[in-house]
Amino acid sequence: MPGFRAFHRFSMTYKKKISLKDIAKKAGVSTALVSYVLNGKEKESRVGIAMTEKIRKIAQDLKYKPNYVAKSLRSGKTLTIGLIIADIANPFFANIARVVEDQAKKSGYTVLIGSSDEKPENFKDLINVFVNRQVDGLIIVCTEKSSKQIRILQEKNYPFVLLDRYFPELDTDYVSIDSHQASFSATDHLLKNGFHKIGFIGYESELFHMQERKRGVISALEEAGIQPKEAWFKDIGFDKVETDMKNAMNEMLRAEDPVHAVVFGTYRLAINGLKYIRQLKIKIPQQLAIVSYGQAESFELYECPITYLEQPLGELGRKAVELLISKLHDPQRQSQRILMETKLKIGESSKLPHP
Repeated sequence: MPGFRAFHRFSMTYKKKISLKDIAKKAGVSTALVSYVLNGKEKESRVGIAMTEKIRKIAQDLKYKPNYVAKSLRSGKTLTIGLIIADIANPFFANIARVVEDQAKKSGYTVLIGSSDEKPENFKDLINVFVNRQVDGLIIVCTEKSSKQIRILQEKNYPFVLLDRYFPELDTDYVSIDSHQASFSATDHLLKNGFHKIGFIGYESELFHMQERKRGVISALEEAGIQPKEAWFKDIGFDKVETDMKNAMNEMLRAEDPVHAVVFGTYRLAINGLKYIRQLKIKIPQQLAIVSYGQAESFELYECPITYLEQPLGELGRKAVELLISKLHDPQRQSQRILMETKLKIGESSKLPHP
């Protein structure tokens, strides 16, 4: 009887799932008491420290795993978080996704990740997919023209936190860097090193963080008494980076008053810019100084180590998870707006060459 043999093999390898009742029996306490401890409610239930440690030790020894399906049915929560990032291929977002996953796991949440590829239509679809999957909340890296979707989430009182990119006019939770200050410090560093004609290459974008990066460069120049030239500032299209980069670099370097230094608004822009600079056989920093946003090993491995603005990836990801979970626990709490500082990591690319 093949059917019987198959069932027999299954029954021999099947292991009984450890339940709260099993732990309670071994600890000599009620199932309710075990539930209080394993759900982190031992203080409210006035369970002693010794008993709490005993129950957790038994659960660990028995390799107890919570039944999340049953738990979600009881609580109406799925214990999942949706994370929408802009580009999974970008090291910045890939590293943040890892931090968010690790931090969420510590709080008992699973993270579902979607990449919008910087496309508003993809972003809208991801929002709908995650809401329909009934994730408990969202951590969102916005795209261009995405404020409408954010307003809809607000109107529905759906828990979310904006990460890296935000809309200053909207009263939302967000965690980002102070882009204006970051660009200001990068430009100030170049000025102090003797570079006074400083340009900026960013994305063709209405997003606030990108506008702030450009504004920071302008502010530093103006504070130093230098009138920024229109030819020193270029916008690159998301979908035509390589072509636009070549045109932008050509115009900046061949202008009537050419730049002596460039601040790149993102890691991807810097990599594309550096490729073209190499093609032109321009020496860094002798002929052109470079500072970029975004950290990557390639910056330090480059023939001329690149100066970059290091963003606190770990803190950005961890704080975003913390804010979302606190929002899930207290939906009525006031929005928190957090801006973090970057660190300027100085390489050879921004140092004044010796005469």
